[in-house]
Amino acid sequence: MLFTTNRCLLCGNEADEEESWTNLFAKVKEYIVCEPCTGRLQRVDGCQCSICGRPFSGYDERFRVGELCGDCHRWEQDVEWAGLLTRNRSLYVYNDFLKEVIARFKYRGDYILARAFSGLAAEEIRKWKPDIVVPIPLSPERQYERGFNQAEAIVREAGLPYELLLARIHGEKQSKKSREARIDIPQVFRLSGTPELAFKKILLIDDIYTTGSTLRHAAKLLKEAGAEEISSLTIARG
Repeated sequence: MLFTTNRCLLCGNEADEEESWTNLFAKVKEYIVCEPCTGRLQRVDGCQCSICGRPFSGYDERFRVGELCGDCHRWEQDVEWAGLLTRNRSLYVYNDFLKEVIARFKYRGDYILARAFSGLAAEEIRKWKPDIVVPIPLSPERQYERGFNQAEAIVREAGLPYELLLARIHGEKQSKKSREARIDIPQVFRLSGTPELAFKKILLIDDIYTTGSTLRHAAKLLKEAGAEEISSLTIARG
């Protein structure tokens, strides 16, 4: 038997795979996450908010309104924001382990981590069958600081087509704002060019769903440009 040694994308430790003659000439597994790290990534499943995908397990039932969490209920009560985001689904719960991984990905320029999420992201995107996949953009200033746009990196590594329909207006980092300040902000996007969006179903891609403000601002602009439906997929649900 032959052995190949791969390193986990998340922790860097060795993950040994045993190769047989039958799969020796098959495509080598290019991206790998070891079993311990896989176990620390907590999938979002079970009963969820029908819009944002917040898990209801452990959620305070006093804030739940039917199939909606309290946040989405408030969004839907506001005529300016109601109905803009059809649904969000997230791959993983934003636990302490994933927080550290995403911090490395976003703020320390560890681009290769996009490959740890791209396979599952690709599966989910194909299930949704959107007309257009749109990564949430960074401002030019923020992208220069980080070296790449993490949302675009995930789609690119997934090998799926996407369009850069949005441009971001530079402003204060969202991570530095309170929950209330993230919600009460002016439009942070503008359209890039004059895309034909009539009757299109669009899937937005981002790294973290926190308050839903960023995704709803993007959805608002795309709806005003004629898009029929806007949903979103994120790596983490904060």
